[in-house]
Amino acid sequence: MKKSLLMLCTLALVVMLAACGSKNTEDTSSASGAATDDKSSATELSGSILAVGSTALQPLVEQAAQKFMAESQYSKIQVQVQGGGSGTGLTQVAGGQADIGNSDVFAEEKLKDEAKDLVDHQVAVVAMAAVTNPDVGVDSLTKQQLVDIFTGKVTNWKEVGGKDEKIVIVNRPASSGTRKTFEKYALGTSTEDLKGSIQEESSGTVKKIVAESPGAIGYLALSYLDDKVKVLKYEGVEATVENVTSGKYPVWAYEHMYTKGEPKPEVKAFLDYIASDAVQNGDVVELGYIPVSKMEVKRDVEGNITK
Repeated sequence: MKKSLLMLCTLALVVMLAACGSKNTEDTSSASGAATDDKSSATELSGSILAVGSTALQPLVEQAAQKFMAESQYSKIQVQVQGGGSGTGLTQVAGGQADIGNSDVFAEEKLKDEAKDLVDHQVAVVAMAAVTNPDVGVDSLTKQQLVDIFTGKVTNWKEVGGKDEKIVIVNRPASSGTRKTFEKYALGTSTEDLKGSIQEESSGTVKKIVAESPGAIGYLALSYLDDKVKVLKYEGVEATVENVTSGKYPVWAYEHMYTKGEPKPEVKAFLDYIASDAVQNGDVVELGYIPVSKMEVKRDVEGNITK
């Protein structure tokens, strides 16, 4: 009888242990499955992103977008990039027509009440320079000479030390952040569109016209510069990265990617990608922009510079 009782106790213990083992296995399996599902949902972002605005920033956003979409974890996200100017980008993101508004200027400089709803993501710094057709015979212009040219007081290159050739102004429209930056920090004043001047929406088109048109002058972001145009010094100072970061060269702006409120997960992933070290120290530098982290000075919306 004692022997039978011992066997029954042993059997009961085996059954209890088996039940516990089964429960632990189920719990572990369930936890593992939940972790897998969480990881899957975190990496399998999908959707579409429309970024509109600044053509000065467009080369960086386009290149980053192509690399972003090539990453396996972002392959289900489609990024479309359009130009149109900073004003267009800010208006469309504020109105909900675009997910990102690319701009060379602070939103407060273009918008009124709508600016308070936008979140600023500063992704780079861009310097801008006056450029001419290579044959005009001028290497540097002062602030006053530039003002005289863009207001029509000076109409021939010989008046500023160049060839005897008519000056042809290639300007950007009023919605352009590049124009706003150039007028604010190079000219110190807004200008009217002069009769006979050329106006173009795209920085790329401005470069092409200046390069091919005798006597032409315009202005471009450093990201567009090459030997097809002549880059002018400003008050004798070259538009170099070193001069911009130290504050010696004043014609520069932050490149902003605005969202209306906090970005959607897929938009945040794209903005985080552009802010990553790989893009900041790679694509940003490669394309002629300057990482914000390299700046020794900073500028507020009023244009005030501090160290």
